[in-house]
Amino acid sequence: MRLFAAADLPSTVREELAAWGAACAARVPALRAVPGERMHITLVFLGTRPDEEAEGIGSLVTACAAGPVGVELGDVLWLAPRRPHVLTLEVRDPTGRLGELQARVSAALEAGAGYEPERRRYRPHATVARVRKGERVRPDDVALPPAPQGEVALESLTLYRSVLGRAPRYEPVARVALA
Repeated sequence: MRLFAAADLPSTVREELAAWGAACAARVPALRAVPGERMHITLVFLGTRPDEEAEGIGSLVTACAAGPVGVELGDVLWLAPRRPHVLTLEVRDPTGRLGELQARVSAALEAGAGYEPERRRYRPHATVARVRKGERVRPDDVALPPAPQGEVALESLTLYRSVLGRAPRYEPVARVALA
């Protein structure tokens, strides 16, 4: 299984982000919008793990929940900046609670599941569109519609299984509410 831990956005926010991603893709043909049901804020990407580890990893992840987490939708953020492959919105963490949650999940998975934490700084974001294979986008040459803004209370902490294919999907393995 390909596994990752994520904080879930409310459905109304996912729908708003999906509509914005679709509007961006309509203006920039090199983009493919991400459907709302696949939007989340990744905390830790574990990669491929044996199926029999999923339940234990799910318990490690859900044990990290510690109350509500509020964030703000921020600026447009192209990743990677020099040759973007995704269009995202920055997720701001004014209270530091999202960063604390990410650190707890990372530490729990390092101690209990052999996860090796990334060396780069955690940069929360919500992916709204992907650059189509073989295409290239120059962010300075792109005029996007105004991005959604506002405060968001994250709903839940979830361990997802990523199912790749023509229409990739994310299946929850374990989930706990954050509110």
